[in-house]
Amino acid sequence: MAWVAAVARLRARREPGVLVTVAAVRGHAPRDAGAKLVVGRSATWGSIGGGNVEAVSIDRAREMITASKREPELIDFALNDKVTNQHGVQCCGGTVTVLLEPLPVVRAVAVFGVGHVGLELARILARQDLDLHLVDSRADVLAAERLGVLADAVAQVHVHHTPLLPEEVLEELPPGTHVLVMTHDHAEDAALCDAALRTPGLGSIGLIGSAAKWGRFRKRLATEGGHDEAVIDRIKTPIGLADITGKEPATIAVSVAADLLRTFESEVV
Repeated sequence: MAWVAAVARLRARREPGVLVTVAAVRGHAPRDAGAKLVVGRSATWGSIGGGNVEAVSIDRAREMITASKREPELIDFALNDKVTNQHGVQCCGGTVTVLLEPLPVVRAVAVFGVGHVGLELARILARQDLDLHLVDSRADVLAAERLGVLADAVAQVHVHHTPLLPEEVLEELPPGTHVLVMTHDHAEDAALCDAALRTPGLGSIGLIGSAAKWGRFRKRLATEGGHDEAVIDRIKTPIGLADITGKEPATIAVSVAADLLRTFESEVV
């Protein structure tokens, strides 16, 4: 399997990995600069030449995966019979520098409601390397021409049209997905909040709206939903940065995106 396909497979499976590249070669070596190896928790794809160089690189890559290390590393190898190696002798005569680049599990965000604020938020989040799920019960707001502003997205964008029960999408989301509830219908918002609290494995849950709206929702979640106070407190509302008070859709979207990115910084992936 080509290294690009291996990286894509890890991403799709939401598994961490390390991309190992022969960064530089001086003298004779098993592989030229640019050779690549992808290391996962239990499998590898490709090769950087075998022997001690590859074995040590795999060992270190798996240590990086276990430690959730994010910073890349360089390892230098001398290929001669005077060096004591962990995995046997390689006496090609040259030196090799190997670059190990962590491939963390990509974050996922689901935006329920792609109205004015939702679309502006999608435009911002689409510039991040993440899986972005856009969910709405209205077909027109998910039309290809409207979402054309996301054509150059860095994120992988997944569109979900759910005319009846948007909350069913929650069960399809990857583990750890951060959920933002901002639909056009308070009844949909309420159903989504209730369903999100019942869905295991989600990341943060955010709800757009006023204090009065949240007061009604909180009461319903406790009385009709049967959720205790600690569970209800998982929902953050209002969302966004408190000191950004503008009400224009783009301003709200910037505030919400900044708050979400701050959440990313505080979590361990």
